[in-house]
Parts: sequence; C-alpha cells; structure tokens
Amino acid sequence: MARARTLFRCAECGSVAPQWAGRCATCGEWNTLVEELEAPSVQVGTIAPAATPTPIGDIDPTEWQPRPTGIDELDRVLGGGLVPGSVTLVGGEPGIGKSTLLLQALAALAERHVRVLYVSGEESAQQVRLRAERLAALQPSLWFVAETDLGNVLGHIDGVSPVVLVVDSIQTMTSPDLTSSAGSVAQVRECAARLVREAKTRGVATVLVGHVTKDGGLAGPRVLEHVVDTVISFEGERHHALRLLRAVKHRFGSTDELGLFEMTEHGLVGLPDPSKLFLADRRPGVAGSVVVPTMEGHRPLLVELQALVSAGQGGSPRRSAQGLDHGRLAFLLAVLEQRASVDIGTSDVYALAVGGVRIVEPAADLAIALAVASARLDKPIAPDLVAIGEVGLGGELRQVGQAGRRLVEAARLGFTRALVPTSAPDGPPGVELIRVGTVVEAVRLATAGGPGQAGSVG
Repeated sequence: MARARTLFRCAECGSVAPQWAGRCATCGEWNTLVEELEAPSVQVGTIAPAATPTPIGDIDPTEWQPRPTGIDELDRVLGGGLVPGSVTLVGGEPGIGKSTLLLQALAALAERHVRVLYVSGEESAQQVRLRAERLAALQPSLWFVAETDLGNVLGHIDGVSPVVLVVDSIQTMTSPDLTSSAGSVAQVRECAARLVREAKTRGVATVLVGHVTKDGGLAGPRVLEHVVDTVISFEGERHHALRLLRAVKHRFGSTDELGLFEMTEHGLVGLPDPSKLFLADRRPGVAGSVVVPTMEGHRPLLVELQALVSAGQGGSPRRSAQGLDHGRLAFLLAVLEQRASVDIGTSDVYALAVGGVRIVEPAADLAIALAVASARLDKPIAPDLVAIGEVGLGGELRQVGQAGRRLVEAARLGFTRALVPTSAPDGPPGVELIRVGTVVEAVRLATAGGPGQAGSVG
C-alpha cells in the first residue's frame, strides 16, 4: 500500500517544492513554504462509499445527545454537555485555568463511572497527580498519560477505550509522518485532523486545548477552528478571580451562553449568581459609581462602573479605561463636553468596570457617561438607580436590546429605578422607569443632589 509523502507548499502561490527553503523559487516570497502530507492517489470509484444517503427525516437525532460533564457552568456553554464524537477546542491564555477546568470536568465524569483519558504533552504525571489531589479529582475511572507522539496517543486510546478524551495541548502533539517540530502549522493541522477523524469514527467526545497568541487568537493554522465542532474561549484577568467561558463556535447549540467561574485554592467554582459578586463590595454614596445591567449572550449581569476625574499635571490629559473600550470612552468624553457642558478639558479621567469583567456593548454608554459626570461634579448617583442606553454623537439616547431581561435582573437585586431612553419598552413591576431623551437630561436628573449627597431623580 502506498504511503503519504512529505512535500512543501508555498502559502502565497501554491507551488510545491521537494524540500524546505527559505525562499519560494516560484514567487520569490520568503518563509512561505509549509510542510504538508500528500496522500497517495487512488482511482475514483474503486472504494465503496463509507456512508449511505438517507432522507433527513429518517435520521435519529437521539444518537448524539450531549452527556453532562457535571460542571454546571461548562454544561451551560456546551448546551447540555459533550456530544459523543464531537471535537471541542478550548483556548485561553497560559495560567488562566484551562487544565484545571478540564481536570475537574473529567473527575466529575469519572465519579459517575465514565471512563475518561487525559493526555498531557506539557506536564509530567507527577505534576498532574498533585493538581488532581488538590482538586479532589482522584478517581479510578480517570486515566492519565504524558505523551506527545500522536501514534502513541492513538495506541493509548485503543488500550483505554475512553468515552471522553482530553488532549492538552494540540500544539505539543507531533505526527511521526512529518519532520517539522511540534507546534508548526503542518503538525498542528495534521494532528488535529487525525484526532477529529478518530473522534468521529470511535464516537469519542474529544477536547483539545489550544494555545493563544499575544493578540488573543488561537495559535496555529486557521483550519484548526474549522475542523472542530466547538470553539470555547476561557478568559479572565490573571489578577482577578473571575473567569469567563464562552463559545465562539458551536455546531450543537447556541453561542450566546456565558459560564462564570471563580478561581479558588481548591479549583474553579461556578457562579450561578455573578451579579451579587460584582456588587458585593459596592459603597453607595460615592461619586463616580453607576450600576449598569449588561448582557453577556443571554445572561444579564449587573456590573458597577466607576470613574475618577482628577486635575491634570499639564500636557496631554490621561485617559485610562480598564474593562472598557478606550475608543468608546474617548467618544463619550467628547459628547459630555460638547453636548452636556461637563468641563473635562485637561483633567485626567480613569474609568473602570469592577470585578475584572470586560464591557464593550453600547448599552453601557449612558452609565459610563453618568459615572464620569458624577465624578466631575462630585455628585453621587442614587444607590437604587441603574442606567442603560446607547449614546449618539448628538447626545441623543437610543434604545438597546433585551431591556426587559436587564431590568428584571435589576429588580431581583433590589434596584427600584432605571434611567432609560424614551423609546425603551415598559419595565417589570417594582422598577420605575425614568425616560430621558438626551444625555444632558440624564446627567441633570441623575446628579440632582448637592455635592457629597446622594443624587435624587424624579
């Protein structure tokens, strides 16, 4: 039987070379030759089809029902759990907790006597054993092997016959058919494609851990994201305990769900009620503090936004935004100064989304503007007030999506009033809607109290 041979293809012009070179002989571009495997040619029609066409209505959808992992926040994002035969790619910065999350999920599955296999190409058996002990993840149905050779990994799958497989990470795997080093485009592409084929053939739910680049994207070839069924992003600030899990791509469900975890000394703990965590240490009566009901997918979260305006030291004023978009902050400062006559001028402005969460949706515009105005005027916002609305360049307020769900969450946590655009729909019982048409009107109403006193609106 003919074997696949190695060749090098130019990523720019597509020409093929028998060996690697620094420059493509055809187009002249540098460092564009990428190693590939060329499968032996076969005569069309000599192989019987592997599958038979079936009327779509006769396909049984219950064969691929998700299996819950036992980690509620993870299952929320996955749409119920891991589907047999599916391949999930989990990406995130180093040290964010990817290995911890997956080890906890495997332990929860093994506790229910589900046979699982954890393949690590980055850590030794002793390292993982110590982490498993700290996480109380020592289960007899949880198998582990430290391996980087793809051929050996497939042999271990044959020997263990797992229901769920985790490969940590795909960038450390190497195929014996390729000569390039681990992590190269060719190695990542070939190893991922082979693991995907094995997952579909064996019906094994497979999870691949992926590295990310300094820009936050998944390292390796773009085809890596195309061949898998689900791409999950695990995010968070390293100096905060909060971790966010969201699906970027999901063939078996929605990508609008958000999972929230808190990193503790005993591992990751799910946060079924994150809004209480974000507001737990809030101090009412402090100028520059506003609460905004934001949406992460289908999940409403109440987050405190803070602003501080201080006298500049000369030269260009400083504008600092943490958890907020810098461009959006600069735009809102310009609107406040030009449309609402809030004198910011050469003052330094610092804005913060408390708790390590990142807010980029326009629905937080009004809250950011009110926080800055409150800080500049030294007039606190009423503690029972939330604000939602998009701000336009003319200072007008525009309606935002899912306002009802946002306000229901605000009412659940005890907020009784909400500053909303004039066109906003009616709110839930117990929440008084204060409709405003412009940011000028919103600032005037929200900062109606005197300096050092809680604002009063109405």
